[in-house]
Amino acid sequence: MPEYEPETPPSKSRAWLGWLIAALVIAGLVFVKIKYFPSAAGSDKKGGAAGGKGGKGGPGGAGGKGQLVPVQVYVVAASSLTDQVAATGSVLAEESVIIKSELSGKITSLNIKEGQSVSKGQLLFSINADEAQAAIQKQQYNIKLFRDQEKRQRTLLDKEYISAQEYEQSNNALLTAQADLQALRATLAKAYVRAPFSGVLGLSTATVGTYVSPGAEITTLSRVRPVKIDFAVPGRFAANVRVGDVVSVVDETTNRTFDSKVYAIDPQIDPVSRTQPVRARFANTNNELRPGAFVRVNLKLGESATALQVPTEAVIPEASGYNVYTVKGGKMVPQKVKIGIRSDKVIQITEGIAVGDTVIRTGILQVKPGDGVRVIK
Repeated sequence: MPEYEPETPPSKSRAWLGWLIAALVIAGLVFVKIKYFPSAAGSDKKGGAAGGKGGKGGPGGAGGKGQLVPVQVYVVAASSLTDQVAATGSVLAEESVIIKSELSGKITSLNIKEGQSVSKGQLLFSINADEAQAAIQKQQYNIKLFRDQEKRQRTLLDKEYISAQEYEQSNNALLTAQADLQALRATLAKAYVRAPFSGVLGLSTATVGTYVSPGAEITTLSRVRPVKIDFAVPGRFAANVRVGDVVSVVDETTNRTFDSKVYAIDPQIDPVSRTQPVRARFANTNNELRPGAFVRVNLKLGESATALQVPTEAVIPEASGYNVYTVKGGKMVPQKVKIGIRSDKVIQITEGIAVGDTVIRTGILQVKPGDGVRVIK
């Protein structure tokens, strides 16, 4: 058997290296413990010191001045408020018509001065009516003949030389001829077109000698004193609108304001827009408004001298309604409210607050219920 040889012991240098690595690991663990996991005793001492400084309302404690949220407030007071509905509208002529020809033929006279006023019944233009006049003259000769025949037949009937039926045929021929004459005269009247009402003429492209067909447009006639104002209000306000109400009309082109009066209300609410069509009238004595113009309309529904209003930014919309943040006892207290009329600057509060309440208007995002607040100017 071979002779057993013992293992060679490790050298002293390798043993020393192992001890060094172990020492470094232990030192690292101690550093981490001291740096990031301080002793409970140390924490208690620091906490006690902090509590000692802030426990009595010092600068670092709960309820100290350093924790108060700076806010601006609004003190609620009664004010005058006009309840009104804003709408858009259009200006319409009191009367407006397109002047057309009812006959075909050449225009023989033209009395249209564009943009000028005309009176009711004034001749505007005429169409060649020679054929209609000739037909009338011919029919007058026929009537004379039928009238003579009717006289002779009446004499014969009185002497019982003819039957009543023969006389009736002769009389019917006379009556028919007279009716035809009236129809011809009506046709002749259509050749002379007159103004159906007093108004202002529009533009025209017709001239003397122009051949026109039935339905050809010659010009327009509009009565612009007074004018109508057409507008619509939301259906929920339909019951508040009355005939005789005064509406404020603002012309978009001149930004001038005029007062007009409601004279007609449509009996039905528009099923598509759910609005109530309303029509007002303005005298337009000096042609202030032109038909076709766009206007803004404000309809007053009432006025209150004790309305409660708050700045728009103080009202917070939520899924269940609206809130305002009030200040009571130096702390923020949320309060549910109901709103009424609103504008770009203020909102009417109909329920939830009273005169004298303090409402927060700035710093709303930084404050929570129960937080102390500090009022700033």
